[in-house]
Amino acid sequence: MARLLVVVLHETDPPARLGEWLRGAGAELDARHVGRGDELPATLEGYDGLVVLGGPQSAMDDEETSPELTGARALLAQALQADLPTLAICLGAQLLAQVGGGTVREGVEGPEVGALLVAKRDAADSDPLFAPLPLSPDVLQFHHDEISQLPTGATLLASSPVYAHQAFRVGRHVYGLQFHIETAPEIIHEWAERDTVGVAASPWDRETICRMSDAAHPHVEEAWRPFAERFTELARTRAQQAA
Repeated sequence: MARLLVVVLHETDPPARLGEWLRGAGAELDARHVGRGDELPATLEGYDGLVVLGGPQSAMDDEETSPELTGARALLAQALQADLPTLAICLGAQLLAQVGGGTVREGVEGPEVGALLVAKRDAADSDPLFAPLPLSPDVLQFHHDEISQLPTGATLLASSPVYAHQAFRVGRHVYGLQFHIETAPEIIHEWAERDTVGVAASPWDRETICRMSDAAHPHVEEAWRPFAERFTELARTRAQQAA
């Protein structure tokens, strides 16, 4: 069984369906909700993988503004150094980019919001997690900032017409996803209610965003549940090899 540390940076973005998929694949999840006051471990010793989720904070926030991001940054840096199987999503991916030597800035094209597609890059064809995905898998987007420069040595795996750096891998086992795959429909409904700026920047109104995301979620599950299963197997296999 693969033991995964799951860092929940904000209660509006829980593991949700991703957590169900990982558990279904045989992973044991240790979910730490920093917004509830859960402490993060100082090291990743005893874990076979790391998952860092998103939130409304900005990766550009300093320690005084968002102190809860400090521990996540430290764990991501450790995961990079150890090449520990890691899945960093949205804000998590932006933090991963930063600690790996990349950069994050306010999105020059504005917020990217709603049910959209990303396109795999050529390098994805030889990646063990991305190769089986459809050429243009369904995803959910809800971000204002962008990864403007990838981490040092990163491999770009997916892009979108608005923001190029949608998915990447560092080393052999560390992955960042700018988009969301973990959400349930009600989570997107809550975000659309909260994020008035993002919705206003979208071509669609809140009701349309919600309706489109409801329709997209089955397709997201079809593509990304097997991806979560492959990530679990990656963590399990690496742990066995290290034993």
